[in-house]
Formats: sequence, C-alpha cells, structure tokens
Amino acid sequence: MSAVAAVRRLGDRRRRTVTFTAVSLAVVLAVVIAGTLSVDAASTTHLADRNLSPSWQHPFGTDRLGRDMLARALSGLRLSLVVGVSAAVISGTFAVLMACAAAVGGRLVDRVVGWLVDLFLALPHLVLLILLAFALGGGTRAVIIAVAVTHWPSLTRVLRGHARQVMSSDYVAVSGRLGRGRWWIARRHVVPQLLGHFLVGTVLLFPHAILHEAALSFLGLGVDPAEPSIGVLLAESMRFLSAGAWWLAVLPGLCLLITVKLVDSIAENTRALLDPRSHHL
Repeated sequence: MSAVAAVRRLGDRRRRTVTFTAVSLAVVLAVVIAGTLSVDAASTTHLADRNLSPSWQHPFGTDRLGRDMLARALSGLRLSLVVGVSAAVISGTFAVLMACAAAVGGRLVDRVVGWLVDLFLALPHLVLLILLAFALGGGTRAVIIAVAVTHWPSLTRVLRGHARQVMSSDYVAVSGRLGRGRWWIARRHVVPQLLGHFLVGTVLLFPHAILHEAALSFLGLGVDPAEPSIGVLLAESMRFLSAGAWWLAVLPGLCLLITVKLVDSIAENTRALLDPRSHHL
C-alpha cells in the first residue's frame, strides 16, 4: 500500500512540475507577444505626460519624453529574450560540435578542446564579455556573438564527458568494426545521445545570456540605445533616480528578474523531467 501511495505522490509531483513548467512557458511566450505588439507604443512620445508616476492609465509610469514605461519594459523584455535565445542556441550548438570533435577526433583534438575549455573558464568572464562586445563595435549582433563565445565552455565540459561514455559503449565499437567512419559515428550515435543534455544546457544558459545582455546594454556596449532594452532603460533611469523617479528603474528591473527566474525554473524542471534518475518529482 505504501508503494502505491509513493507512486501516486511521484505522479502528482510530476504533474505539478509539468503544469508549472507549462504555465511558466506560457507567461514567457505572452511576454514575447505583448512586447511585439508594444513596439510602436514604446517609441510614441507624449510630451504632456512626461515623468508621470505609476497610475491606472500608466501602470509603470512614463519617462522624460512621456513614453509609456510598461510598453517599453515589455518591448525590452522581448528584445532581451530574442538576444538570449539566439546566443544560447549558438553557444549550445558550438558546445555540441566541440564535444563531438573531442570524442571522435582522437587524443590530440581532445586535448586541444580541453585546453580551450580550461582557457576560457580561467579568463574573467565579465571582462572577456566586455572586451569582445567592445571589439565588435557594440550593437545587437555584437552582444549575441560575445555572449555566445563566452558561454560554451561549461556546457562543452559536460557534453564532452557524456560523449566519452557513448564512445566507450559496445554498439559504437561494433560500428567501428563494421567500417563506419568517425563522423558517421558522431552523427548517428554521439549527437542523438547529447540532444537531451543540449536542450537542458541551452535553456540553462538562457538566463545568463539575458542578464549579460542587460549588463552590456547598461554599460553602453549592448544593443542600440534607441532600442528599449531593459539594460538601456536602467541606464537611462540613473539620471532621474535622484529626482524621485524610482519607477523608471525598479519596475523594469523587477520584470527582468521575474522573467529570468521563470526561464531558470523552466530549465530546472525540464532537467528534472528528462533525468530518469530523478526521484524528487
């Protein structure tokens, strides 16, 4: 009877986890849709409504040009999510390629990959991010490249270990004896086994990519200042905080933190659901 109850509790926990993940994903998608619809409103100025505090008409208040801060925050979150998705996918794809190269390329390639991973992990992360964004001239493309280049090593280390396990399996040895080439083995055996880890790892990189995009934009090395990204909004708000316009920084920053937390919870729950050894769900 106790075993049946334990199975029921496990099933209930998994259902609650799936439900919470679905709701979180729906909220993030709703933010993207609302941000897309708010692009025009985010750039529309109303000089008669400048520096208004939060109200029913403007829940997040207005800025120095009378632009609605709720529309600007939603538009900024959409831009941050797009940049984060692009950078995380590029970084995750590069990590898979490096892990496959290390697994099938022999000892020399494996040592080179390991050396590159250790090198990038040893470098100051934020400093490297700033230097790359500055060297690339800033802008959305520079932010995506800089974030992608600096986020692949940790995931590569994980995928490299799993790729080694796959290469030591019996069916890979049989494929080699049947005359299959290294890259055929990588495509047919290694990559499919890494897809689950790639999915979870990419989603886990997503919150870091969003926060680093906001940090670069705050420092003036991110997206175009004309774009209402969260980092740009926070940078603009610094000049008005002393005048009491707290809503210009607090509310967009709070939205960013909530969005990052939702994305992080989606990643953690996805990892737990995909892990067959997980017993806490």
